[in-house]
Amino acid sequence: MEAERLIAAGRHALAGSGTAQDIVAEAWQAQALAQAIGSHLALCGPMELRGEARGLSEIGEYPAWGAGGPRAAQLTEVGDPVAALTALGALLGEVGIALVGVACATDEEGLYWQCIEAIDAVDESNDRVGGMLRRLAVRDDRERARPPDPTRGRAGPGPGPV
Repeated sequence: MEAERLIAAGRHALAGSGTAQDIVAEAWQAQALAQAIGSHLALCGPMELRGEARGLSEIGEYPAWGAGGPRAAQLTEVGDPVAALTALGALLGEVGIALVGVACATDEEGLYWQCIEAIDAVDESNDRVGGMLRRLAVRDDRERARPPDPTRGRAGPGPGPV
């Protein structure tokens, strides 16, 4: 399944979370999706993203999955890295806010520390996503700033020495 569809499914599931445990579970689903997108971009994405994407793929140790496993296992492609990373950043932001709400409202120490651990992972992932989006923006700015190549009618380096 395409990354943006999985992210939309994650946002929908988070919005439908009825309990604190559901929110924590959705946080780990989002983190697993961030890791899967990071792994995909580290292998197949633009060269300038590969190092940061590899780092994203290694963030967080989530609890053991049940029989269903993470939704992220359905990831097959990241068609538009900018759109996918932008949507992922939004999902991670929503997850972080939901986790802070749970952590502030709970009297259960175990749940509190689960939230703190998940908040740390989500925050670090969101930082990586932001870094990758900045790298793509710099690349796009450079491409737009290049003067057209008169011999080819497009932007790019001119002909080399003859």
